[in-house]
Amino acid sequence: MADKLFDTGEFESPETKGPDVHSVGVARLRVPQRDQVEMHFASLDEMIESDHPVRVVWEVVKGLNLSAWLGEVRAVDGACGRDATDPRLLLALWVYATIDGVASARELARRCELHLVYKWLCGGVTLNHHLLSDFRSQSGDRLDDLLTRLVASLMSQELVTLHRVAQDGMRVRASAGRSSFRRRERLAECLEEARQQVETLKKLTEEDPQELTKRQQAARQRAAREREQRLQKALSACDDVEEKRRRSRSRHKDKPPKGSSTDPEARIMQMADGGYRPAYNVQYATDVDSGIIVGVDVTNAGSDNGQMRPMADQIRSRYGKSPREYLADGGFASLPDIDHLETEHECRVYMTIKDEEKKLAAGLDPYARTRRDTDATAQWRARMQTDVAKAIYKLRAQSAEWVNAVCRNHHLWQMPVRGRTRCRAVALLHALTHNLMQFVRLRLAIAVT
Repeated sequence: MADKLFDTGEFESPETKGPDVHSVGVARLRVPQRDQVEMHFASLDEMIESDHPVRVVWEVVKGLNLSAWLGEVRAVDGACGRDATDPRLLLALWVYATIDGVASARELARRCELHLVYKWLCGGVTLNHHLLSDFRSQSGDRLDDLLTRLVASLMSQELVTLHRVAQDGMRVRASAGRSSFRRRERLAECLEEARQQVETLKKLTEEDPQELTKRQQAARQRAAREREQRLQKALSACDDVEEKRRRSRSRHKDKPPKGSSTDPEARIMQMADGGYRPAYNVQYATDVDSGIIVGVDVTNAGSDNGQMRPMADQIRSRYGKSPREYLADGGFASLPDIDHLETEHECRVYMTIKDEEKKLAAGLDPYARTRRDTDATAQWRARMQTDVAKAIYKLRAQSAEWVNAVCRNHHLWQMPVRGRTRCRAVALLHALTHNLMQFVRLRLAIAVT
């Protein structure tokens, strides 16, 4: 068998072949020298193409009003303290990282040191993963307010009309394993162990304070306290699960409730592949005409049933008006929700009727009024029989499901944080990223026309 993968013929590198006394001379070749040190004079701005997407991200973020973050900066002229990091930089980093599918603060910090695009965004500002993680986790209310002001600005430009809104939910895996879900008795035992650990750490600190540094002592005590708090919340979660099962028609009423010691607010849900895993239910409401996300919510409910009313109330609270038409799939089919939207919001609901095809196959009329129907829900049933209503309902897939697909492409498969509040901040960041990029597309479309 030949020693080489490819037959190079009679050619041999001059590095391995000595001078041939019978030839005219040894061939002179230019060979790669990859260990040669070179010096380049170029700014970061010159090393990034003029049409690179990161420039678009920076220009869009730079134009946002981030006064909510700037108002909390204590380092001002005439006062002591280290300069604060520009919130525009932190937000632009997370927006571009979301587009790039990066959800880890540690990975983002590493890219800020090694990758040219992220180094261009930083512009010499040093960052660490703690700063990046805290900015995302603690900015839920500010991101929510920023989303509202951004959509309101688009409404003033008539780019968003709220004429027709579509809602859809998707299950996102929680940052917790299924083995972390324990019964109430076992959680009580773990809680007692955690309390004993806290007391033990306090005694060790008092008896031998020189054994560990103050930072190590504080870190261990903080970790023990946080574990104790999570276990307390997990016990409360067992009570909540038990109460919900009692009020619902769940077939799992007799099963003992469980809570997660890792993420107490997560719940085991049925995923798209049919399996059951700890997850959160991320809800997005999208303006059909523009493709802009106008409402965001994160729940631990395993079903979309009952999620339409809170979203409609949220939209009216945000923008002072309700959609004229509301699109949702059959998973949201809740008669009280439909009645609320039709009467309180004066909004026409377009939603498939539950078991419509089965009823038609059985010779039943799914559009006939039932004894549980109000006037509003009866009108909804009759409406869905028309071809116009069915055509309008088809618009839901190209808006609501499209937004979910975009978030999936941005790697929103598993939450990188724990707790419903922090998970909502992640969902808001994805929504804001989508809206900013869609805003650029809308403005480009207007410029072309």
